[in-house]
Amino acid sequence: MATYAIGDVQGCFDALQALLEQVEFNATRDCLWFVGDLVNRGPQSLEVLRFVRGLGEAAVTVLGNHDLHLVMVAEGYGRHHAEDTLEPVLAAPDRAELVEWLRRRPMLHGEEEYLMVHAGLLPRWDAARARDLAAEVEEALAAADYPDFLAHMWGSEPTRWDESLRGWDRLRVIVNAMTRMRFCTIDGVMEFRVKGPPERPPADHIPWYEVPGRASARHTVICGHWSALGFRQQAGLLALDSGCLWGGSLTAVRLEDRRVFQCRCPCAVKPSGWQ
Repeated sequence: MATYAIGDVQGCFDALQALLEQVEFNATRDCLWFVGDLVNRGPQSLEVLRFVRGLGEAAVTVLGNHDLHLVMVAEGYGRHHAEDTLEPVLAAPDRAELVEWLRRRPMLHGEEEYLMVHAGLLPRWDAARARDLAAEVEEALAAADYPDFLAHMWGSEPTRWDESLRGWDRLRVIVNAMTRMRFCTIDGVMEFRVKGPPERPPADHIPWYEVPGRASARHTVICGHWSALGFRQQAGLLALDSGCLWGGSLTAVRLEDRRVFQCRCPCAVKPSGWQ
């Protein structure tokens, strides 16, 4: 039995299949961990969703910003973007089942020394706190009145966590940290505009994983989201967004021995970008 953590697929079904063939994935014995952003920008989001959903317990995926964008658009709350490639999902006969399945994915997944989240964790959140906060968002997404949450979910304020936050602001900060963050200050103030490499941070900010004393550092955080960061494996961090769609590779890491597998993406739309 092996567990493979896989970077942002973003609708690149052919690349995913090639990677799984390379690792000789067997759904009866192995497990796949997806860091989120199964969909969008690539041409085969519908095929990816159907495949991963069909794996059942052989696959775990956390929610990414593009996944949440699909849920919002499907429910009439998100704005369509020119680069979106979600129409095949939205027009599919099994659209409702796929979107509901996606909406009920976790924000964070943890086992033993690993924590998997799409973007990152704020400096003061240790593993236990991160799990509790993720559960608050998961509960809101699964509730009967989840459209109310979707109507208030998107936005970049507040930019920092405070235990006194309540309501939509509280949930929005959790979502933004876990699905959108790249840089923050040492006090945990997030910045969302800069998407470039970690060596070129906005003023007074650093990559979230470099904050001194980060409370989650005792665990290895598995994440994606940051193609300009690329594949990076270091103490406390396993970053897997190697820019498959943008001319890079789709990456998988076998967690038992940290062996790295990569394949080039046949559906790359342009040279490596900062998404």
